[in-house]
Amino acid sequence: MTTRQQLSVVMIAKDEAELLPDCLASVTWADEIIVLDSGSTDATAEIARSSGAKVFRSAVWPGFGRQRQLAQSYASGDMILMIDADERVTPELRASIEQVLAQPPSSAVYQINRSNLFLGRFMRHSGWYPDRVVRLYPRMLRYNDNMVHESLETAGAPLAALTGDLQHLTCRDLIAFQRKQLAYAEAWAQERHQRGKRSGLFSVYSHTLAAFLKTLVLRAGFLDGSQGWMLAVVNAQYTFNKYSALWALNHSTSKGNL
Repeated sequence: MTTRQQLSVVMIAKDEAELLPDCLASVTWADEIIVLDSGSTDATAEIARSSGAKVFRSAVWPGFGRQRQLAQSYASGDMILMIDADERVTPELRASIEQVLAQPPSSAVYQINRSNLFLGRFMRHSGWYPDRVVRLYPRMLRYNDNMVHESLETAGAPLAALTGDLQHLTCRDLIAFQRKQLAYAEAWAQERHQRGKRSGLFSVYSHTLAAFLKTLVLRAGFLDGSQGWMLAVVNAQYTFNKYSALWALNHSTSKGNL
């Protein structure tokens, strides 16, 4: 009889006291839950411990990729499920994961359809669904070192799909969401500036317009109603912030003002 593989749910969190309880409640069936607290000033750590999670702390912030690496280093399970505090595992997804755990170990990684909430609506178009993410994988694999937009280094492992959705409460508050987007844009620009990348004014505006049209037209955002139109503008704004921040860094460097 094949022994069931052990599952470690791993997450990084900072000041997520509001969202964490429902997230943890959706994965209580896992063999262990690892929470790496990235300097919370609220009750994040206490809530995680009271839910049975193993809590660790990190005093520095090396970027999302390396922070996920550190969090995973505390896990002992055969398989890793990497999630965030604003995500919830649906019963259908749990059943699909349980089927994988019941199988003999393999090198496969598993893709999950993520359902994203935007201002009260789980989007079905706009490039937000199915938002396929690789989150279930053998512990031997790890995330890359990217400061933002990190991803799993799959090393050519075969890819399989799970059924059921991972619900993602992406945007419940527009202002809070835009603050987060602005932080991502800043990190993106700094990372590319350090790599010697450049951005001209034409690039700033062409990428901004392209992001709007891609969301609204190519990805059928108009079918998501008012939220689809709003998201097209938000995506364009985020793209503008990224490329204009890179332009500003390039411009300041060229003028010797840094």
